[in-house]
Amino acid sequence: MTLDVTYNTDFAQVEVDEQQINLDRFNLFFPEKRPFFLENAGVFSVGAPGQIDLFFSRRIGIGADGVAVPILAGARVSGSAGDYRIGALNMQTRQLGAEGIPGNNFSVARVKREFPNRTFAGVLFTNRQGVGDLAQEDDYNRVFALDGQLGIGQYGFVSGFGALSATPGMSGENYAYQATANYNSQAWMLNAGYAEVGERFNPELGFRQRTSSYRHANGLVFYRHRPDFLRFHELRPHVSYNGYWGLDGLYETGFLHIDNHWEWENGWEIHTGINFTTEGVRESFEISKDVWVPRASYYHREAMIVGITDESLPLSLSTRVIAGGFFGGDRVTILSTIRGRIGEAFNTEIGLAQNWVNLPGGDFTANLVRTRLSYSFTPRMYLQTLVQYNNSAELWSMNLRFGWLQSAGTGLFVVFNHTSSYNRAEGFGAFDPEITNQTFILKYSRLLNVLR
Repeated sequence: MTLDVTYNTDFAQVEVDEQQINLDRFNLFFPEKRPFFLENAGVFSVGAPGQIDLFFSRRIGIGADGVAVPILAGARVSGSAGDYRIGALNMQTRQLGAEGIPGNNFSVARVKREFPNRTFAGVLFTNRQGVGDLAQEDDYNRVFALDGQLGIGQYGFVSGFGALSATPGMSGENYAYQATANYNSQAWMLNAGYAEVGERFNPELGFRQRTSSYRHANGLVFYRHRPDFLRFHELRPHVSYNGYWGLDGLYETGFLHIDNHWEWENGWEIHTGINFTTEGVRESFEISKDVWVPRASYYHREAMIVGITDESLPLSLSTRVIAGGFFGGDRVTILSTIRGRIGEAFNTEIGLAQNWVNLPGGDFTANLVRTRLSYSFTPRMYLQTLVQYNNSAELWSMNLRFGWLQSAGTGLFVVFNHTSSYNRAEGFGAFDPEITNQTFILKYSRLLNVLR
């Protein structure tokens, strides 16, 4: 068992988020990067990752509209005791009077009992409690959950979870559950699942991609074949399906994917696929500035091709091209990444996401450029930079980090962050200084073994 205690916590040395482009009406998922929450994070993981996570640590330290909320103190106990995996976390955030944000106490408790043959049973409890002068009466949110997995033979297992939330003023239909069956052998990978989320299920310490209630069905048939011709390493034909229905029966999303992966012995790959998509839009939404998608049901097809070169080489490239129907119009998406390295010291990555969208309500482009550089002077000294440009948000950003490590992530950190808003109307290169943000951070931490 490990006990971690933190006071006046900051995460200045952590890399900033990678920007994303949202071409839909659902929430984007940004993964956790803060080391304190990443350590032993798996013990608290319950739910469907990226869709409905019952505990999502990024809820701690962030308020409405992305306002940063300082963390006053916290503690975590995690580890194993025999066949049990145990985790308990408690964090306290400060009250921000100027923004009207009360202090909050966040608690998570998790116990998981492991059995032979990939079988386990667990329980999870989360609680957010408003504290301080600004907190209202009965300002809390709680979630109770049970989850488990049953291994069947060498290759199969079934798993699932069930959860209830408790929020003042939100009673009835406060449930969520999921059940999946999986089979994964050397040749075949099969799975099928079903999930349902009630209208008032409210995991405030978790993540929901879709905030409305729904039923979700999914399935996958995936085959691996290693032929003895044309220097193929593996062929992977497969079919997958994801469907979402509102509890009122509206078919909100359908995605049928038919594909084959062609992989050669030299590490090169080509993926060729076709997608059949359905989108049932309940309420019109603004997909880009002054471009609206009206309420309707949309049925489309799109072709997809992926090319990947040998990633073990000093220079490699991966490209994904998607073209087809989109919300009553059409779009072409190209996602490209170039990776380069020189020895073990220098690594670079350039990513480009390009979207050309033509809709009945208007046309637009949505592009995102990301450049990452990393140079290690020694195994303990590095310089890293992340530069991004998002034309949809009209935003430039740069994150520059120098680290001189001692042990366990401690040492000297120098961080420079710069964000500029690009005013498209005034032409390329015009920046508004009123909304430009720059920070320079110098941080030093040292680990002391007080018990030795």
